[in-house]
Amino acid sequence: MSHPIVNYTSESSWAMVEDKFSPYAKETLAKLIKFLEEEILPAQKIAHAQIPTDPVLRWKTIIPVIAELKEKAKKVGLWNLFLSKAHYPKHGVPLTNLEYGVMAEVLAHAGHMGPEVMNCSAPDTGNMEVLARYGNDEQQKRWLEPLLNGEIRSAFAMTEKGVASSDAKNIRTSIRLEGDEIVINGHKWWISGAGDPRCKVHLVMGKSDPANKSAYEQQSVVLVPADTPGVKIVRPMQVFGYDDAPEGHCEIIYENVRVPKGNLVLGWGRGFEIIQGRLGPGRIHHCMRSVGAAQSALNLLLQRVTDPGRKTFGKFLYEHGTVVSDIAKSRAEIESARLLVYSAALQIDKVKAKGALKEIGIAKFVVPSMALTVIDRAIQSFGAEGVSQDQELAMRWANLRTLRIADGPDAVHIQQVGQRELKRVPLLVQKTKERKEREQVLFRKYNIKAHL
Repeated sequence: MSHPIVNYTSESSWAMVEDKFSPYAKETLAKLIKFLEEEILPAQKIAHAQIPTDPVLRWKTIIPVIAELKEKAKKVGLWNLFLSKAHYPKHGVPLTNLEYGVMAEVLAHAGHMGPEVMNCSAPDTGNMEVLARYGNDEQQKRWLEPLLNGEIRSAFAMTEKGVASSDAKNIRTSIRLEGDEIVINGHKWWISGAGDPRCKVHLVMGKSDPANKSAYEQQSVVLVPADTPGVKIVRPMQVFGYDDAPEGHCEIIYENVRVPKGNLVLGWGRGFEIIQGRLGPGRIHHCMRSVGAAQSALNLLLQRVTDPGRKTFGKFLYEHGTVVSDIAKSRAEIESARLLVYSAALQIDKVKAKGALKEIGIAKFVVPSMALTVIDRAIQSFGAEGVSQDQELAMRWANLRTLRIADGPDAVHIQQVGQRELKRVPLLVQKTKERKEREQVLFRKYNIKAHL
């Protein structure tokens, strides 16, 4: 009997990784799929309906059905699956990145709701990794434990208005020590999670030592309670008209914000080290979910084009134009992208994120673009309904288009991968030289001239 995962991936993809799954991981995956099908997917439209349309109330709402599902997920052990025990022995679960990657792809069939129900959604995932890896005992007790328990949410404040934040060295927010307090002044935006009424702490990155000779030792990260005087949420930002309430992506001003110096994470000037560690295994979580989003869109497309009630001019939609070709291309592109993500996950498991930068970089600029293409095809099959709020496709497209910027601009990943390839040139040249020398020996031996 086949594993239920084949309903969310291809049998060939599962066959490639099945033997790499521990008994615990297989059991957890089966449990996750059952929970997704019986609890989460049926509640998606309810959750959407429970978000008030009132422009003020929508930012003060804790969605009841999601809160209920969180408690259920916690009770059955589907909780904090992203946090690998291999990387975080004290707090993690016994899953590899590959194992969690497959689960993240499955959860993506429920959009943002799937990961959130199991306490596996950004920005909390990255913030929990920071606190688990770099937080001291007091910081872990005050902030990490409530985050792990799903009692609070958090925000990560790095991106700044008017600054090319893809290069974190450009960040201008001031962090300075004044007596026993740290004083913060800065203007941030696109700060995910800051609008949520449960958001209790911001991890703020800024410049603490701008005169330091090393550009990578000028920044620090500080824990700022969300209700600290001087923390001003200006507005929620919108993505193609979507505000993602109640979590949101907010513009925030930090004006003379004062916190105890004990709120400094890891040490003065270690901000870059922290943000690199924050990415860690989480470098490919978005890619994992993007593959799931594409697969979900293809599933919708298949049902739409074979629906007898949607015939046009006496034919099924799949009998028109290039629809069958679009289906085949989408399947091939999803399969290819999934293997890229599997490869990156395996490399992280073997040599950690630092040793898998090439695989991570390739996945980051290939996978979101692939998913956008597949979702666009699905939108086209739905016609006007595809771009409306009556289908999930338009919101998924908006989220994925943002990902090509938010998870590091494509141009940065492409540049890094290209530069890594160029480093192979000296070895290639040396190998070519050695081959030609061997060729010449053979030509002399057989006393013949080359035709090429």
